[in-house]
Amino acid sequence: MEPDSPLRQAYDVAKPSSGIPRNPLWYKDAVIYQLHVKAFFDSNDDGIGDFPGLTEKLDYLKELGVSCLWLMPFYPSPVRDDGYDVSGYCDVHPTFGTLDDFKAFLAAAHARDMQVIIELALNHTSDQHPWFQRARKSPAGSAERNFYVWSHTDQALPRSAGGGVAVRTERVNWTWDEEAQAYYWHRFFHHQPDLNYDNPLVQEEIFRILDFWCKMGVDGFRLDAVPYLFEREGTNGENLPETHDFLKKLRRFIDEHYPGTLLLAEANMWPEDSAS
Repeated sequence: MEPDSPLRQAYDVAKPSSGIPRNPLWYKDAVIYQLHVKAFFDSNDDGIGDFPGLTEKLDYLKELGVSCLWLMPFYPSPVRDDGYDVSGYCDVHPTFGTLDDFKAFLAAAHARDMQVIIELALNHTSDQHPWFQRARKSPAGSAERNFYVWSHTDQALPRSAGGGVAVRTERVNWTWDEEAQAYYWHRFFHHQPDLNYDNPLVQEEIFRILDFWCKMGVDGFRLDAVPYLFEREGTNGENLPETHDFLKKLRRFIDEHYPGTLLLAEANMWPEDSAS
């Protein structure tokens, strides 16, 4: 991470939340309430929910018996996929408030002995993310280009590797980029290029993002689309050994540095199929 990068600047200003120390097993009997900040409570009459509004309603949620709030994506984003197309991982979409508003909300939730888990899209970013804009302008084979999955042909992986995701709107899983003069892989929409988890630098950035929010005091993460982090020829990309290895590495990092932090990962399979 460059010393003057926006991610580094955001990383440096993060401060731990000043709440009640949590019970490491808090999630065992948690009552989790999932919400979109934008759809919950509007504090400034602009028609869109925000963090000050959510903070204002914490006592109401506490009275309902809620002990944990699960927040859908609230990061900077073009919002072409409800915020899952992230263009910045360490900030708040200005429509919902500021990073200071989030910190105030988190402290207020903790003061009420409520936990907070946040949604985190790990598989892909927006094509507007600085990583992708840098990648498409960088030379083929460079570390910057290899933050994403590229090919000189749209036949490098079979259509089945897309798993039928977003087939109603996307006919292919490779999209040509004129700037890069190459195709990039997207498991989902064409404006959501997949990160390349075979690149150690990508994994390092993901750990820094988790560290940023953990330092601030969040109590857990719901990890979106984690079955698809790696791509391999001749497979549908699901349930690969490399994916399990990375998730174990991620879990080990959290346990060593932030014990008691919940990782709730999407399986996208029936329980009887995912048990093994």
